[in-house]
Amino acid sequence: MPLFWYLVTVKKAKINYLDFEVDKLTRSIENVSTGDSFPTEISFLLKSDLKLVTKKNGWLFNWKKELDAPEKEVYKLTIQGNPTIIQGLVSLSIEPDHMYMYLIESAPFNKGKSKIYLGVPGNLVAYACRLSFQRGFDGFIAFHSKTKLINHYIKSLGAFHVGGLLKTIDSLPAKTLIEKYFKS
Repeated sequence: MPLFWYLVTVKKAKINYLDFEVDKLTRSIENVSTGDSFPTEISFLLKSDLKLVTKKNGWLFNWKKELDAPEKEVYKLTIQGNPTIIQGLVSLSIEPDHMYMYLIESAPFNKGKSKIYLGVPGNLVAYACRLSFQRGFDGFIAFHSKTKLINHYIKSLGAFHVGGLLKTIDSLPAKTLIEKYFKS
């Protein structure tokens, strides 16, 4: 079933309208004050990580709920060699012909004017694209965005506005993002 048809006719779950800002496409993540880049790792969020990603600790979303949903995979972004400090999270599902991005969030210390690292959201989106290629979907990912960010995602990620608030990233911009963030 083609992506558009699937999303219009089958997808009835609660839609999260994403409002992440792609601050900069970097080679990994970049320290705001020094400009130094740090290589990253992306791995599954573990139940033991949940105590770190709570609303009490400044996170906006209920990541326990995401982790408990059997149809979703939740990934964490960390700096290589420092797996205990989570830089950002993304929740994805495998659909018939693409990956769907439910939620994406930078760590509280990577948001706003006093953020520590640039490049967290771009890194997570690039990883979603990479997974899409690995799973045979040619890099296709889809997500819903808030209205005010439609043009931002088109310019920063190469996303396409499918209709309504649905965005997709297809093979060519997906490859560009992957090449930016991942060496292989």
